[in-house]
Amino acid sequence: MSNSAHRSVWGSRIGFILASAGSAVGLGAIWKFPYMAGNNGGSAFILPYILLTIAIGFVVLLIEMALGRAARKGAAHALGQFGGRAWGVVGYISVLTGFLILAFYQVIGGWCLHYLIDACMGKGLITDTAQLGAYFDGFVTNGERVVANQIGFLLLTAGVIVFGVQEGIERISKILMPALFLLMLLLIVRGLTLPGAWAGVEFMFKFQPQDFNSSSLLNALGFAFFSLSLGSGTMMNYGSYLSDKVNLPTSVAWISFLAVMAAILGGLMIMPAVFAFGLNPSAGPGLTFVTMPAVFAQLPLGQGFAILFYICLVVAALTSAISILEMSVQFLVDELNISRMRAVVFNTIALLVLGIVCSLSFSSLSGFTLFGKSFFDFLDFTTSNIGMPIGAMGIAIVGGYLAWPLMQKQLCLTRDMSDILLSAVRFLIRFIVPCVILIIAGAGLFG
Repeated sequence: MSNSAHRSVWGSRIGFILASAGSAVGLGAIWKFPYMAGNNGGSAFILPYILLTIAIGFVVLLIEMALGRAARKGAAHALGQFGGRAWGVVGYISVLTGFLILAFYQVIGGWCLHYLIDACMGKGLITDTAQLGAYFDGFVTNGERVVANQIGFLLLTAGVIVFGVQEGIERISKILMPALFLLMLLLIVRGLTLPGAWAGVEFMFKFQPQDFNSSSLLNALGFAFFSLSLGSGTMMNYGSYLSDKVNLPTSVAWISFLAVMAAILGGLMIMPAVFAFGLNPSAGPGLTFVTMPAVFAQLPLGQGFAILFYICLVVAALTSAISILEMSVQFLVDELNISRMRAVVFNTIALLVLGIVCSLSFSSLSGFTLFGKSFFDFLDFTTSNIGMPIGAMGIAIVGGYLAWPLMQKQLCLTRDMSDILLSAVRFLIRFIVPCVILIIAGAGLFG
């Protein structure tokens, strides 16, 4: 092991892949992907997303992981070490971005936890979507209930991090990720047996040239980056725990594949059932919390399927939150040389305070705005449209230009790559990826 003798390492390749896939999957696969597909013409969004993830997202993730493993440190140190002081600042921005993402992400995780508890108690299984919408609005504007669930979710996340990389993150990922895919498959099988469900499958995959437009392509491009957690510092940190004996390209290929599969399964878990009951596939973010309870209310044994569905949501949210909190904890351990426990406590308290402000953005603090946005929306906007693009650009420039010989060595550490593949990776990371990042950031800021 190189320059960090006491740094944690993954105990196994499969543990690394499952933990990294858990970070990438997150709520995006089950909560965001279905409504993004619904709002962007189904296959007109899904097919470009798959291709762009394979062609672009994979390359960025590959270089991000390579930077982390080469430095044996997170983004703040790695970008500074290989790119100089200015790019080190970009690394700090990347770490801060991940931290701020978790500040509002924990709130959504709390929503999932609340709906899981509701499902276990048999609540909310009604067919009237207007009534379900009113229930959701009533919940998110109830500050005490939202804060209580947010705190519960954050403490659950911190409880895993306390046990470290192998005993905490890796062990729980080996349980939760296979369980997540199994539960999703059970729900998909049930949904596909419903009359009219095949229309949902066709909506997702049937090639309709007339539906393809610049908007669906741009949204697919943005989601390809979002779905792999690129630019938020989490993947570079996970890469820093990776043994030199692990083949990086094949491992990253598995992570990308699992992230895409999780998103597709998330769509198949929701869309066939939505079409079977004649509900609106373009219901937006409310698809998960408003439309799906109406589906379960009409299913035989609907409560049981609702419980399985919201377990999937909580698991997906938890695996992603774990990776972000781990990055923030390891950052303090690396930079301030404090104990892991103190770093966990400090981060948890800071996130608790920020999370409460985000939770109350829908109720008692709804009048508090920054640049015309609630605190929750402000953090969402700045991290997605400023922080993550800056972090991804740092990966592209430092990895593609300033440290390319080292990146080439990392890619060929256990097995040689062909000159054609290396040239393709180098061309993409140097020229195509920066253009893509600028397009995504420009669309988010000015679109």
